[in-house]
Amino acid sequence: MCETDHGVDRRTLLRGAAAGAVVLGGAAVGLGGALVVGDPAHASGFYNPFTAYPISDGWQAHLDRGSLGGIDYVMSVGTRLPACGGGTIQNIPYNGTGGHTVTIYHPNGYRTQYMHLSAFSLSNGASVGAGGIVGLSGGAAGAPGSGSSTGPHVHWHMINPSGVRINPLTYLASLGGTLPKTSTESDGIPGPIMWKRAQNWLRMEHGYTGPIDGVPGPNTYAALQRAMRGYGYTGPIDGVPGTQTWAAVQRLASHWGYTGPIDGVMGPNSWRGFARFLNQDRYDRIA
Repeated sequence: MCETDHGVDRRTLLRGAAAGAVVLGGAAVGLGGALVVGDPAHASGFYNPFTAYPISDGWQAHLDRGSLGGIDYVMSVGTRLPACGGGTIQNIPYNGTGGHTVTIYHPNGYRTQYMHLSAFSLSNGASVGAGGIVGLSGGAAGAPGSGSSTGPHVHWHMINPSGVRINPLTYLASLGGTLPKTSTESDGIPGPIMWKRAQNWLRMEHGYTGPIDGVPGPNTYAALQRAMRGYGYTGPIDGVPGTQTWAAVQRLASHWGYTGPIDGVMGPNSWRGFARFLNQDRYDRIA
């Protein structure tokens, strides 16, 4: 995966195409070759990964000006783009007005497309799970890969098994817009699904406004610290968790089966108790 934007000009791209692969954003991009849909387990966990970003152009606005439809989310160039569901990657460099486009082929026959990217993060044919980073946003007017975009954003749409472009938010609504339960409750190992559920809980109840991407950072931790005021945390809301923050999390976990010490050192049993709290049905919905 790539966390930085490595610019690649069109000449370099075309030279790589002649060799059968190019590199964009630090990841090899194969051109051509058959796509093989990944393991069906990757299909779980469809969700909207862009809830924290404002919509500049909605589905109907696209249709009204003659587009086949899409949703534009405003975000700065280089923002990490999580997969809204698992599947297999196809990268399409310089995809006409859409610019650099990543397509995720989902095992249920649906496809997701993100357009106007500044970089790809995975190679063609790679499997990705829900929340995995597939590229970096772009859209700056005139920048390589921006296509017809006039400002930084990502364009998102889905294509159903009949080949018709559809509104992903309508699709998510039909699924109930839910997150899967985290296995941390049983194995005591915190992972992306647990953190997505934590971010969703913090979004619903404690003012978190970042993406539901399963990658905790300062915004996630600051919201966690706010939430932990109710469990004895008295330190600063600085997004840097320490033993006081984690001791408060253990106090929360103690209401959900954790029986260990309140020492601010998270271990498997602490994480299990926290995950039992997060696995409540009320924190499933994210749409």
